[in-house]
Amino acid sequence: MKPHWNILQTILAIATLASTACCQQPHVLDLSTVGWTVTSPNYTNINVPGRLPSQVHLDLYAAKVIENPLWGLNDFNLRWIGDSNWTYTSAPLTGISRNASQTYLLFNGLDTFTSIQFCGYHVAATNNQFRQYWFDVSDLLRNCSSRGGPMIKIDFGSATVIANATAELPGQETWPPGVEGWFEFPNRQFIRKEQNDFGWDWGPAFAPAGPWQPAYVIQLGAEDVYARNTLVDTYREGQLPLMIPDQSKNWVLNASIDYLGSLPLDAILNFRISDGSGRTVLSGPLNNVTSGIGVITGSSVIPKELVELWWPVGMGPQTLYNLTIDVVGGGNRSVLSVEKRIGFRTIVLNEWPVTEAQLAQGIAPGNNWHFEINGHEFYAKGSNFIPPDPFWPTVTKERIRQLFESVVDGNQNMLRIWSSGAYSPDFMYDLADEMGILLWSEFEFGDALYPVDKGFLQNVAEEVNYQTRRINHHPSLAFWAGGNELENLELSLVPWGSRDRYTAEYESLFLDTIVPVLFGNSRSVSYSPSSTSNGWLELDFTKVQPITERYHNLTSGSIYGNTDHYNYDSLSSFNTSSYPIGRFANEFGYHSMPSLQTWLQAVSPSDLSFDNPTVILRNHHYPQGSLAQNLDNPSRGMEEMEDAARLWYPVPNKTDKVANFSAWCHTTQIFQADYYKSQIQFYRRGSGLPERNLGSLYWQLEDQWQAPTWAGIEYDGRWKVLHYVAKDIYESVVVVPWFEVQSGDLEVWVVSDLWKGVEAKVQLGWFDWSGRPLNVSTGAGTKMENVNVGAINATRVLATNTNTLLSSAGIDPRDALLRMRVSATGSPPNSNVERKFEHENWFHASPLSESRLIDPGLEISHNNSTQKFVVKATKGVAAWVWLDYPSGAVVTFDANAFWLAPGEAKEVGYKVKSDTTGETWMKGVSGRSLWDNTVP
Repeated sequence: MKPHWNILQTILAIATLASTACCQQPHVLDLSTVGWTVTSPNYTNINVPGRLPSQVHLDLYAAKVIENPLWGLNDFNLRWIGDSNWTYTSAPLTGISRNASQTYLLFNGLDTFTSIQFCGYHVAATNNQFRQYWFDVSDLLRNCSSRGGPMIKIDFGSATVIANATAELPGQETWPPGVEGWFEFPNRQFIRKEQNDFGWDWGPAFAPAGPWQPAYVIQLGAEDVYARNTLVDTYREGQLPLMIPDQSKNWVLNASIDYLGSLPLDAILNFRISDGSGRTVLSGPLNNVTSGIGVITGSSVIPKELVELWWPVGMGPQTLYNLTIDVVGGGNRSVLSVEKRIGFRTIVLNEWPVTEAQLAQGIAPGNNWHFEINGHEFYAKGSNFIPPDPFWPTVTKERIRQLFESVVDGNQNMLRIWSSGAYSPDFMYDLADEMGILLWSEFEFGDALYPVDKGFLQNVAEEVNYQTRRINHHPSLAFWAGGNELENLELSLVPWGSRDRYTAEYESLFLDTIVPVLFGNSRSVSYSPSSTSNGWLELDFTKVQPITERYHNLTSGSIYGNTDHYNYDSLSSFNTSSYPIGRFANEFGYHSMPSLQTWLQAVSPSDLSFDNPTVILRNHHYPQGSLAQNLDNPSRGMEEMEDAARLWYPVPNKTDKVANFSAWCHTTQIFQADYYKSQIQFYRRGSGLPERNLGSLYWQLEDQWQAPTWAGIEYDGRWKVLHYVAKDIYESVVVVPWFEVQSGDLEVWVVSDLWKGVEAKVQLGWFDWSGRPLNVSTGAGTKMENVNVGAINATRVLATNTNTLLSSAGIDPRDALLRMRVSATGSPPNSNVERKFEHENWFHASPLSESRLIDPGLEISHNNSTQKFVVKATKGVAAWVWLDYPSGAVVTFDANAFWLAPGEAKEVGYKVKSDTTGETWMKGVSGRSLWDNTVP
């Protein structure tokens, strides 16, 4: 007998569902199937075809009114589009009836300020890119006199102009100078539009307008109902947000449907859960049914034994279920049916005080700051996701699938979906559900403080309600943050004399407005008002808003919260003492140039040099800070990349201008990857230190255009050096060095993120650049030594000082390399199948810019039988071996940016993501190492 379930009730419920008549279907006209025209009162000569979803820049480009917005300096040249008003006018709508009981216009996203007309009548105005809007136009349709059919007209006001006008309103909110992160267009914080549309330090400022999400005409009969949004929340009995759930409890399924039309007074809710094969797992009525204006809600307890858990990638299977919810009226007539795909999991951000048991384990006092999935803490490995294009209508499911495949292939299990972009589409969460990628999500606020007038707060509350209800059913949804860098940066920029005022305003928005809406919809997801913070000080769920933030209420010797870290002084780039110590690292990084192949997608060959104005102005670090073409700020960013390359690596000086530019771009990528690797190693090592660091998410995953940025994946999907290096250092068991630059102290650690302890074999050996073993004692030498590494932990295997060690052996540090290798056998989480984990790392005792590199005699061939490339170093140690390939394809190699000892051959497989070359890209594959920078 199934516990906690009445079998007779189950049988009766199944019989009821089987006898239910099929529901009626409202008539839905998808407005993407309708012809549109785009015009502007500012430019009467422009009249071009439009689309929906779309934005003005895309339609003007399709009509050849403008060239590619991403080309050259069009970020500056096309500002007239953002500064203008635009109108989308539909062709006459056919196939809709004037006799429908109700007719609605439904818009899932309008960017941003609109005045909408239907049949020549004003319908409404909108002012939020992130809200769903619906309008009853039944009477307007009945009175419509348009010949050929009714038409829709959407006037889009200029967001840049309206933002400036809003900032100038009498009595408008102001902030101290420097608090607003001003990139190009000012005053973005006054409007609810994608904040990076006004510019950012890694992307352009187009400030687009248009119907960027799908839209529909909905026609209902007298008894028809249409679901416009659905909330599904699955959580353990008794679970509350931010509280540690009891894994022994059953599940609660809470479902709520936002609808158009009228429900029968006696409407009930039935549900059916089926597995991937279509087998019914459970069905029956939802209990505690309540109805309000346009919403119906019910819940049920799901016995825990009936469903399998959903796990992130690398931690178990991604088990998903299909949920059908039927709204049933009198006579068992189904009036509405909704389907969602769900998973059963708990994911909580543990910010609770460090326990006595943790203190006994050596964890520093303070508070935790880590995620737990289904009751298990884990190490979060990943990066930060930005909008993948300046124009969201171009972002397709296949494009995100290719990007997410790179995430999984890169050994990442979590993405922070950065705020100040746009809320992610449903298909993005669908893919994350399938692929096991946890999505730390954020509300769209960042690098500014925001107004708190009644209208603004009400607008935000509607936005939060729609977005949280829309995506809450996805098991990949891991967390909500209020915004980006609000506590650690924005509030810290406020002078102390004004801090109380602006902190209160901050809490009015990010706590008092957002929290009641979010927690009123979801018990299954945690929240923090800022992406980087010291966590909460107190929780009190007797209050509508239970969170009291910690801010600066810190105790000496204790560790709180998560960290971010940016240091553009490359003199201290690898100084580990400069890295922050925290429970979780959610942002860190350095910018680099894209590849030559990617540059040629956006600039002319004649522009390919570091001092070319087009190249410099496409670098938005440092931001313009105005609407002027200012070469000074981005030139500083270019100098930072050049200085880092010169300081740490041999730099190219090739006679061929294009080859030299390409080699310089590549060297900036090596520095970026090397610097990130140093930090990731530091944070992962922290899993075995008092800070108990359990996460590192670097900035940033991908590009949204072709330019110098922090990305590890370029605009078309090509991997930079960074993504390959992150893939390597995010392996489950790794051997890593820790080096204190100033003292010369060196340690070697073995780190594991497996959930069970492992016994690892470690091999250490010193070599010179020719590959000759050096007579240096490491305590392990060339022998294989066994070490034990605890669950999600780190073990030190070597502690020495390179200055003493090498000088006593009479060895010049410029000739000294430490090769580190580890091998371990263990089981991945939730698996009884053991597998072998192997990892290799190299440490150089002096900067590579000073090291005595020799020609490694690199050879590359293709093995036709294995369909792999073979790379071999024949003369010496090859540092930073790189396999490159020509334009026209996107290919990912199994390994790249690796080191090779002389005499060793490495087979490298590959995946072809896209190819327009007819497979001729293979003939253009080339290889190089850092030695090639020394060759003219």
